[in-house]
Amino acid sequence: MKLILLSGGSGKRLWPLSNNSRSKQFLKVLTSPEKKLESMVQRIRRQLEKTQLLDIAYISTNKTQMDIIRSQIGNQVPLIIEPEQRDTFPAIILAATYLYSVIGVSLNEVMTVMPVDPFVEDQFFDRVAYLEDVIKHSGMDIALIGVTPTYPATKYGYIMLNNNEKEHDLETTYQSVRGFKEKPTEEQAELLIEEKALWNCGVFAFRLGYIIKLLKERGLPTKYDEMTQLYERLPKISFDYEIVEKAEKIAVIPYNGYWKDLGTWNTLTEEIQTSVIGRGTLSDTCTNTHLINELDMPVKVIGASNMIVATSPDGILVSDKSKSHQIKELVKDDKKRPMYEERRWGWYRVLDYKESTDGMNVLTKRLCVFAGQNISYQYHLKRSEVWVIVKGEGEFVLDDEKFYVKSGDVLNIPVGAKHGIKAIEDIEFIEVQMGSELEEEDIVRLFMSWEEMKKSIGCE
Repeated sequence: MKLILLSGGSGKRLWPLSNNSRSKQFLKVLTSPEKKLESMVQRIRRQLEKTQLLDIAYISTNKTQMDIIRSQIGNQVPLIIEPEQRDTFPAIILAATYLYSVIGVSLNEVMTVMPVDPFVEDQFFDRVAYLEDVIKHSGMDIALIGVTPTYPATKYGYIMLNNNEKEHDLETTYQSVRGFKEKPTEEQAELLIEEKALWNCGVFAFRLGYIIKLLKERGLPTKYDEMTQLYERLPKISFDYEIVEKAEKIAVIPYNGYWKDLGTWNTLTEEIQTSVIGRGTLSDTCTNTHLINELDMPVKVIGASNMIVATSPDGILVSDKSKSHQIKELVKDDKKRPMYEERRWGWYRVLDYKESTDGMNVLTKRLCVFAGQNISYQYHLKRSEVWVIVKGEGEFVLDDEKFYVKSGDVLNIPVGAKHGIKAIEDIEFIEVQMGSELEEEDIVRLFMSWEEMKKSIGCE
């Protein structure tokens, strides 16, 4: 079996902490067994390793999330890169072509797909592993995991069972599916629960050959490189609508344990073990209130009940928890660049941005490069930079000449100058960019590896 973890999302519901490059699965607000803060993607990586599924896992993601994934979970899980963010149908068929044409996976191999961010107990992954047996021995085209509902939810899809079948021991076998119901009313959900319908948690399994055959029937390529070329023309539609609900033979196995979609501040804060993260204080008169502060300034909250207060360089949210899902509508048209990003080498935070009428714009950042990590050897076409080292020490290369730098040093980088830095110990610096266009895309990377760069320019 090959396990594909889908990592996407625009991060609108958990604004201001999440954005296009740091969606909900990367927020370090959960608590690990070692009592350290961890993200959802770090949690699932730990669970996959514990249940011995990590070695068969791949993460399907887009280019904007590559660095943060590497920063949080390292290089052990291979990435399948989408050219752009679309929906689960394009992502899954792209992953299928990658397994088939790049890895050389057999058409008889079972491909299982799930979100990268479910909040579940470890036993959930036993059911994930069992999907392989269902596909291999049931004769079904697709197998799903269905969660036993705990209340008549209106935000989940429901899997309706063929209840006229003979009784099965649902803890060890499967049942066939007769249909689906997306986001019912509360009254409809109550009737569905009476009929023993299950929540659809977005976990699918099928033989790789099942998808490859569908691609051939639709005249779509089966090679990964060719699929990436037409990726932008694929329909933005979910795998459920495009494939699952049209399949003829669908099986479902139940999961009767804990499962939760932490998609809003209301549901996420239910699983956060501390009421304050970052600099801040809640008064004794606060009840069921959470404060998450990513800014350097302290935040004080007095007499608030059932509230979420979240601050980041992207903005400040103060909301009743039960209404917090409405933030998605308020920020849907916000095109502002992310003010904080995690990268494979560390992180950066935008401190200030000024646009000038004379075309000379100024952007100020604070960056941290972790010990042993490096920023790529690169140059810019439209901006110059000044770096002021404020903490730590490292190696700095400017136009193939190497320097040792430390706190207090000022480094001038003209437009077009090749440059890079490697931290000997954690190094922080203030970066002032000046130019006509100050965009992250204005980077020409020459070397990602510091060792390869030094060997190439002869400064070992």
